[in-house]
Amino acid sequence: MKQGVMALRPLAMTGLFCFGALGLQSAAAQVQVRVGVPGRATYSELHEGLRPGTRAADSVTAIQRAKTPGPLWRRMRRTVEGKGDWNSALLSLTRLAELRSPAYADSAARLLKHLESAGSVPFPNDPGLKAEDLEPSLQAIVLERRRAVRGDSVVLADILARVPSKNYNHGDAWVLGRLGAGAVDSVAARFQAAGTEEFRVRYLTLLSYFTDPKLIPLLARVYAAPDSFGVPKRYAIRASDGLLWIGTKESLAALRDARSRARAGGTYADSSLARGGYDFLANDSSAVISRTGKWVTTWIEELKSR
Repeated sequence: MKQGVMALRPLAMTGLFCFGALGLQSAAAQVQVRVGVPGRATYSELHEGLRPGTRAADSVTAIQRAKTPGPLWRRMRRTVEGKGDWNSALLSLTRLAELRSPAYADSAARLLKHLESAGSVPFPNDPGLKAEDLEPSLQAIVLERRRAVRGDSVVLADILARVPSKNYNHGDAWVLGRLGAGAVDSVAARFQAAGTEEFRVRYLTLLSYFTDPKLIPLLARVYAAPDSFGVPKRYAIRASDGLLWIGTKESLAALRDARSRARAGGTYADSSLARGGYDFLANDSSAVISRTGKWVTTWIEELKSR
């Protein structure tokens, strides 16, 4: 897979985010998980401190290396019937999107259509599961197949056209982060030109799904001085997310240095940004361990030696 998939992260858009509420997390989304990729830090928002060589990491790797779409789809079907593991189902759908199977893209499109009229309990065997829990992953499967047939430019135009009306979800954002056709430049330009805080946060969050190293300087500047970009400080965490997801020695060193500049300048000193008795930067440091299994400084040293 392309070093992982889309995020179980707090977001800030209607559909993809709920602006003004940093802590919204969904158990349903494409998931960003990367393990065993040369030159990149391990990353998972589905696991706590995922480490190569563990049973959890081996399970992730097995799904990510799957070549046959049928078992991946059946894993999802078992899960919605109340018989499977939801984390594995999300990873399976992520991998299924990457495989771009014509038959299963059609199946995903049909299931999306069914969910539009399925009511409040679309999966009777798992009444807690909602349509919106599955829709982003199905959308990603459909869009990845569309990329194969019609090209990145068509998919990019479609997604960007829906952002102003907030008509997009996790699956759209995940696919957007994988696109060529100038996608990263287009989103970066929209972020810097956005006329409202809400849309600056929206486009910044979309940027955090790309792994293009050209974003490192911009994301580092946003993290160190969010006020200069008109980004509310509590949402500057999206820049940190982006640098972690890029995951190279250079991006992690940029995060370390931006954090040092922010601390020296008192950027996040406001006590309203603290959570659980720890300040903003301390909580962000803790999040790095949760998502990558190690401190940023440890990763920088390890990636230097590889």
